[in-house]
Amino acid sequence: MDFLKRFAENRGAVAGAIALALIVVMAITAPLIVPIDPMSTRGRPLLPPGGEFAFGTDMLGRDVLAGIVHGARISLMIGLISTVIAAAIGVSVGAIAGFFGGWIDDLLVRITEFFQTIPSFIFAILLVAIMTPGLTSIVTAIAVVTWPPIARLARSEFMGLRRREFVEAAVLSGVSRFRIIVSEVLPNAVSPLIVMGSLMIATAILTESALSFLGLGDPNRISWGYMIGAARTVFRQAWWLSVFPGLAIAITVLAINLVGEGLNDALNPHLKGRVRIQT
Repeated sequence: MDFLKRFAENRGAVAGAIALALIVVMAITAPLIVPIDPMSTRGRPLLPPGGEFAFGTDMLGRDVLAGIVHGARISLMIGLISTVIAAAIGVSVGAIAGFFGGWIDDLLVRITEFFQTIPSFIFAILLVAIMTPGLTSIVTAIAVVTWPPIARLARSEFMGLRRREFVEAAVLSGVSRFRIIVSEVLPNAVSPLIVMGSLMIATAILTESALSFLGLGDPNRISWGYMIGAARTVFRQAWWLSVFPGLAIAITVLAINLVGEGLNDALNPHLKGRVRIQT
């Protein structure tokens, strides 16, 4: 209850949560809201917004509204799955490094620093190009380039907690190291990891949009980034093809950012306002 009360005190976080909930509901119920194939031709090419097509049509006569609604599912799915994978890698690496220390810590820190020295977006482009553009390659690339920050955060949290009395008591009682990490340390370190994970979803959506804009998205699946990328050559003639999916991305990222800040304030009231989205 205290968590919900602190979260509700942040009006921006509440507004972001409502907006994000509406977007998620739209993505889940996309076939009911717009029961058509977003990749199919519905009318004449480049019809402006209005009439039968509220958001107009694209160069191939596809309904832009259908693309926005159905594209939410792909964009959110990529953001969520890639973040879950990145968090699993990052937390595992950071937990092992922070808990055991010594040469294990040195080795894992060097590996993490190696990945951080490579420009993340260029690295993502390279990985997608090598693996052939598609949803799997995009998710893999985003996960590979986004796990180091959460690994460093997890390492810091585990290093601070491994010397606490309850951890030392568990060690002395003969509890296995794996069980101590999972059941004793991780629950006490999970709050900042949840906050960072929520913000990583927004970063993943932006990265997917940028990759799709460059033509590295899945040509058989519609997403907001794909729509903007496909429309970049006709922006002056058909502004709506870029503006509407761009607004969808901006609103979603802003909503996630606001929710992330609200979670930070609610879970860590003494660190209010310190967490910001990294793009």
